[in-house]
Amino acid sequence: MRRPVLLVIAHGSRDARHAATVHALVERVRSLRPGLRVETGFLDFNVPSVHGVLQSLAAEGVRDVVALPLLLTRAFHAKADIPAVLRDAPARLRIRQADVLGPSPLLLSALERRLYKAGLSPADKSSTGVVLASAGSSDPEAIAVIADIAREWWRTGWCAVRPAFASASLPRTEDAVRELRALGCERVAVAPYVLAPGFLPDRIARGAAGADVLAEVLGPAPEVARVVLERYAGACRPAVAALGA
Repeated sequence: MRRPVLLVIAHGSRDARHAATVHALVERVRSLRPGLRVETGFLDFNVPSVHGVLQSLAAEGVRDVVALPLLLTRAFHAKADIPAVLRDAPARLRIRQADVLGPSPLLLSALERRLYKAGLSPADKSSTGVVLASAGSSDPEAIAVIADIAREWWRTGWCAVRPAFASASLPRTEDAVRELRALGCERVAVAPYVLAPGFLPDRIARGAAGADVLAEVLGPAPEVARVVLERYAGACRPAVAALGA
């Protein structure tokens, strides 16, 4: 059976760093799974658009596509925007929407590795408070997921972990930094729980001015690429099981 094409769906941004980071991540995914066709489509601002990629795939004779939202939480884009675009796809395409990337233990590993790259070490965990800074959402489910991730990450040995949001929700990054200082953490680190640079990650960085350490965005981390392939495999599984029934 020919494997479905993997269509990675990114939000898009006017900031050129966003698309460059998405393409770098997709290249890493391709390097981990040679032979798997991986395409990229953007919801807004960048090309190619998701609609355009789907039209091109249908014109080539492709039948099966796994559409993977390049999102860390299941909020509005995953629940509404992406399904709406996929409903307008050519009828000949059989499309399965994969789960969003988060939460995943691999993403926590990537966050931690980014912090160590920024200057921390495993020996610093018990004395360091971490701000888990996400883009933010008005969706209560997405906010609850970020809070759960913060609690799970704290249990691995950090002095404290506090969620923060760059938009739509509170607290902001700078507020969480001040809270961790007040708790008595020897140092404070900010870990952006975002995939690519852009307007909201820049806001997180400004809010981290009072912290000791600011990690990079997740970007094309190998752990993120592995989660992409895990979600792809999960979306393919029902079809494989049906063929074997």
